[in-house]
Amino acid sequence: MKTPTRVAFFVGLIFAVVANSPTARADSATDLKRAKVRTMRDSVLADLYQLHPDAKGKIKKAAGYAVFSNVGINLVFASFAGGHGVVVKRGTFTDSETFMKMGSAGLGLGLGVKDFRAVFVFSDVARLEAFVEKGWDFSGQADAAAKSDDKGAALAGAVAVLPGVEVYQITKNGLALQATLQGTKYWKDKDLN
Repeated sequence: MKTPTRVAFFVGLIFAVVANSPTARADSATDLKRAKVRTMRDSVLADLYQLHPDAKGKIKKAAGYAVFSNVGINLVFASFAGGHGVVVKRGTFTDSETFMKMGSAGLGLGLGVKDFRAVFVFSDVARLEAFVEKGWDFSGQADAAAKSDDKGAALAGAVAVLPGVEVYQITKNGLALQATLQGTKYWKDKDLN
C-alpha cells in the first residue's frame, strides 16, 4: 500500500468508528427528533396562516411563540393526551429554540381521539420566559372561547388565556371555537435541549 492510500484508509476507518459510536447515533437520533418537531411547527404555522392570515403579523411582532402538536384519547371514563412542541424566542440577531413536551389527563365520559395543534403567541417576554423555564400547568385555569363577529361569518382568532398570551387551537376541522387547556402541563424536553 502506498503511504497516501494508507493514510486515507486509516482516516476512513477512524471516521467509520466515530460515526458508529453510541454517542454519534444518539446525536443523530436527537437531531432527527428535533427536525420532526421543526417540520410539525412549519406545517402548523402554514395551516394557521391559511386559516387566520392576521396571525402571521402577530407572531412576527411577538416576543416569541410556541407550537405544539397533541393527540388525546378518551377511554370511557378517562382521557389522556401527550405531545411535543417548540418555543421560539425572538432575538435581536437570531431566534432561540426550546423543545418542550406536554401532557394532560382528565376524568369524564367520552370515547374517541382528539388531534389538535396549539400555537401560543407571547407578547409579554416575562410570560414567555416563565413558560420556558418553569413550564405551565393549566389545571382548570385556562378555558376561553373565541367569539364570532355579529354576523357569525368569521372567527375572532386567538383566545387570550393570560395577559400577554394568546392561543390559537387548530383541529382537523380548522380553527377551534374554544381553546381548552384545562389539565394540561408543559415542560422542557430534557432529551432535545
